[in-house]
Amino acid sequence: MHHSLKKEIEKIFKSESGRVLASLIRILGDLDLAEEALQDAFSVALEKWPAEGLPRTPYAWLVSVGKFKAIDTIRRSVRGKELITENFLFETIEHTLGFDEDQYVEKYLIEDDQLRLIFYCCHPMLPLDSRTTLALREICGLSTKEISRAYLTSYENTKRRISRAKTLIKEQNIPYEIPTKKELGQRLDSVMQVIYLIYNEGYSATTGENHFRRELSTQAIYLGRKLVELLPSSESFGLLALFLIQESRKYARVSAEGTILSLDEQDRSLWDQKLIAEGLQLIHQAVMSGRLGNYSLQAAIASVYAVSDSVENTQWELIIGYYDMLLSVNNSPVIELNRAIAVGMHEGPKAAIKLIKRLEKNPKLSSYHILYSTLAEFSKRQGLNDEAVEAYQKAIEFASEELEINYLKQQLKKNLK
Repeated sequence: MHHSLKKEIEKIFKSESGRVLASLIRILGDLDLAEEALQDAFSVALEKWPAEGLPRTPYAWLVSVGKFKAIDTIRRSVRGKELITENFLFETIEHTLGFDEDQYVEKYLIEDDQLRLIFYCCHPMLPLDSRTTLALREICGLSTKEISRAYLTSYENTKRRISRAKTLIKEQNIPYEIPTKKELGQRLDSVMQVIYLIYNEGYSATTGENHFRRELSTQAIYLGRKLVELLPSSESFGLLALFLIQESRKYARVSAEGTILSLDEQDRSLWDQKLIAEGLQLIHQAVMSGRLGNYSLQAAIASVYAVSDSVENTQWELIIGYYDMLLSVNNSPVIELNRAIAVGMHEGPKAAIKLIKRLEKNPKLSSYHILYSTLAEFSKRQGLNDEAVEAYQKAIEFASEELEINYLKQQLKKNLK
């Protein structure tokens, strides 16, 4: 297979798998069957696309093949008759196989299966930790290992969460639907957390050779907009504002040579002012809508960076104040680390090192590469070269994304000179 075509197919798989799975779950009515159909469809694509070329609408092609494969599975399965008798719409599935791709996309994308899938995974009958874990697996296609890294938890624990969620979905016969507005509140926190984590994975991938997964950040922004339409609130405004402000810097975060650029190295003229302006307006709406919460406070912090003309002229004291408010509603060690960075920028590296050393004792951060890269940076500024080298080495050991590893190695090399 030609390398460029292989890359294109990989890109399609990453961008379309969540949407395809969401549609297959709705059509087939069974999560496990839909997952199997998705894998079968991708296998067929790997065989056919290199020889026949890419289809006009990969999403529709994959759903179509997935349905064919599902029907074959049902016919061969011992459960085939059970699925049919359990109101499984077998005839409907077969009847819809000969469709026009454009009509199919127009018909089904409007129904927004991705948002439906998020609400499905975030049903209140599921344990809170299982909801977001299952959603990241099914919507983003993240591996169990990647989810474990995102949650700072063990592989086995993540695996158990996914298994428990799937079992409960079957046992409780959880419906695949977007709830009524009256029921939205019960799932809103979980849904926002899922969309937030989708964006984070797109903004900075946990593993692989690509630092960004644009398809995920684009997906998260789209879902954020849909959520604002469904249930406008201080937090939904804040969530979307946060995405837009972060996204405004996407073209400035990496150099032409593919090197990660820190905030002080970025060309601020490349920041998208339209996205920043839209984000600031949403933050204003969040403030007017009620008390600031987890996402609206994160958006407020991002807005301070966005309106500053340099690192030196950033209102670090204001950012620290926002972090103090944020920790009162979300006492996360990662947020504490981010606050430590702001303290270091405001008060100096010695103050930051003291806070980071304390956080290093937290088991959730003991293998978190960003903690060590941050410690290395402030140690370097404090003139503690040996400590900086040791911290960079630990950061490289724990990092898993190639572009980030290369960046850390470059910083380590500079310190060794």
